Amino acid sequence: MSSNSAALAFGPVVRAMREAYRNGGNAMEAARALLGADANLPMAVLVAYDLQAGTYVDSARAQPGRTETWCSQLADLLRPLVTHSPSSILEVGVGEATTLAGVVEQLGVTLRWAGGFDVSWSRIDAARGWLAERHIAAETFVGDLFAIPLADGAVDVVYSSHSLEPNGGRELEAVGECLRVARRAVVLVEPLYELAAPDAQARMRSHGYVRGLREAAESLGARVVDYRLLPYTGNPLNPSGVLVLEKDTQAPATDPLAWRCPLTHAPLIPEGDLFLAADVGIAYPVMRGIPLLRPEHGVVASRLADTMRR
Repeated sequence: MSSNSAALAFGPVVRAMREAYRNGGNAMEAARALLGADANLPMAVLVAYDLQAGTYVDSARAQPGRTETWCSQLADLLRPLVTHSPSSILEVGVGEATTLAGVVEQLGVTLRWAGGFDVSWSRIDAARGWLAERHIAAETFVGDLFAIPLADGAVDVVYSSHSLEPNGGRELEAVGECLRVARRAVVLVEPLYELAAPDAQARMRSHGYVRGLREAAESLGARVVDYRLLPYTGNPLNPSGVLVLEKDTQAPATDPLAWRCPLTHAPLIPEGDLFLAADVGIAYPVMRGIPLLRPEHGVVASRLADTMRR
């Protein structure tokens, strides 16, 4: 089914996904069945993650040792890439920031900036509460993995924690966008289909998970420096692996962080209760303190842009 057809079916899909979730079923599976789709459509990913808002914070509180082990594993992967100078890190698909908070705590280095984005406002709202509770300074916002609202090379290291996972069929786009935003390196912690056992592969296929991440990265000209399964994973049927990509050419670091309009790629400037791309007259709202920076959040506001130019 086309994305336009899926958009027309948004109401029935949301209701079906909410019903499946309430009954303990798989919300994205319900969406695929209703739409007759083989892959997870973007709107289904959004709804599924939004329905889960708060559950990761609850899990981090209930199982602090498990969360600490996971974050320690990621911090060990990132530390060699951020120790030689004050660096910036970005977690794509940050969820409720349970991983970002733990990584920042365990890195043991001073960062010039840490942040993350998620497709779901509800999860970013939960993330901000968790970061405040942990006294972690990090910037979070609503954004789209396939149109990250940051300039080329804006962040030293971009990393993921099972956030590319549900986007099977869009591997090239996802890896390419992470590489674009990263100045130094990309660290993808994802289920690696090619290294998984047959039963895990079958599960990944049934859920529409990503495959061929290494091949996608290499086709984009990235240099692979690490590719393996990790010793600790939360689910043996969804084994965590790491794919580390380093960039041969590095642009100068940007300070302050350089935002860009996800629709037009024009410079984007924070202006209180909005982000404004004045050159093209497009604004993005800030809802209860959370920037909404997905392409569909863009508002054509030429008069506002002209007023603020004066």
